[in-house]
Amino acid sequence: MFIGVDYFNIESLLNEEERMVRDSVRLFVTEQVLPIIENHYQESIFPLSIVQKLGELGLLGITFPQKYGCAEMNNVTYGLAMQELERGDSGFRSFCSVQSSLVMYPIFTFGSQEQKDFWLPKLATGEKIGCFGLTEPDYGSNPGGMMTKAEKVENGFILNGAKMWITNGTISDIAVVWAKLDGEIKGFLVEKGIKGFSAPEMKGKHSLRASVTSELILEDVFIPEKNILPKSKGLKSPLMCLNQARYGIAWGVVGSMMACYDSALNYAKTRIQFEKPIASFQLIQQKLVFMLSEITKAQLLNLQLGRLKDRGEVTHAQISLAKRNNCEMALEVARTAREILGANGILSEYPVMRHSANLESVKTYEGTHEMHTLIIGEDITGISAFE
Repeated sequence: MFIGVDYFNIESLLNEEERMVRDSVRLFVTEQVLPIIENHYQESIFPLSIVQKLGELGLLGITFPQKYGCAEMNNVTYGLAMQELERGDSGFRSFCSVQSSLVMYPIFTFGSQEQKDFWLPKLATGEKIGCFGLTEPDYGSNPGGMMTKAEKVENGFILNGAKMWITNGTISDIAVVWAKLDGEIKGFLVEKGIKGFSAPEMKGKHSLRASVTSELILEDVFIPEKNILPKSKGLKSPLMCLNQARYGIAWGVVGSMMACYDSALNYAKTRIQFEKPIASFQLIQQKLVFMLSEITKAQLLNLQLGRLKDRGEVTHAQISLAKRNNCEMALEVARTAREILGANGILSEYPVMRHSANLESVKTYEGTHEMHTLIIGEDITGISAFE
């Protein structure tokens, strides 16, 4: 089994449950994800068969209460699970992040008891799949400018608008769609098959190819009264969801970093040039040390972030710092690994180019590098630079 990268003995800071879940997901990725991922990536197909297995492992909604069929574990455990999934592929982790942080979380946090009782157990097992509709064709970094509208009618609402870059959209049974109702942003549960609602898949991606990315089109879609998220109110509600997803991303990309580092280290020790392994050259060692340093820093950052989150003390700016730093460094680690592997780095025999291409998307979704810079900048100065 994959040993992992742990230069500072972070293992000693984890409890038994955290280690057990990490090891279970690590084995699952090694045995069931890695053997199929390159083919699915090349064919641009998401392996739906994996969804039920994620449910059986308890990875969907891992932090939510057991009464909804969830594992009710801590946030560090959730982070470690995302780390191991992304060692397999960012697309797998993205699926799990969306299901847990962007679908189950808003239903749990803003939904009615009836909505929670019906949807959460089904989403936890993977029987039902969900997606999160916030981003629009013309409104990405500025979600508050969204054009999707909800109009109150007898017994419900009429929704009109379009969403874009929606992970899981085409394969989803339920979409958490954000729309303006009388000028205020509210959340709505839009069920698959309802008249006027479609979710065509977006094709032609060079990144996240083993993940489903879709548009959501709403044309005079009637939503019954019971499908509004009653506790959702304003832009703060979807941003709270994004915070959950960003937290998972900060952990997830460490898995990509580990995969790239491990591949580069093993290659450097076995690739012979000038009658000796290239790992003996100073410049190669410098690259490996850089990679190990960034992985270690990200691991320590994530662990403290998770402990703060479990104590209810974490801030959105701290999550932004972790997402911003770790995504940027993960992409640099992937590129450095590609340099070490040389021409072989572009082959599917190695995971490096796939991770590098995926990380180009991971760095920009759930808030671009620049937006997180301004979030942190406002937090430390008290001055907003968004306008």
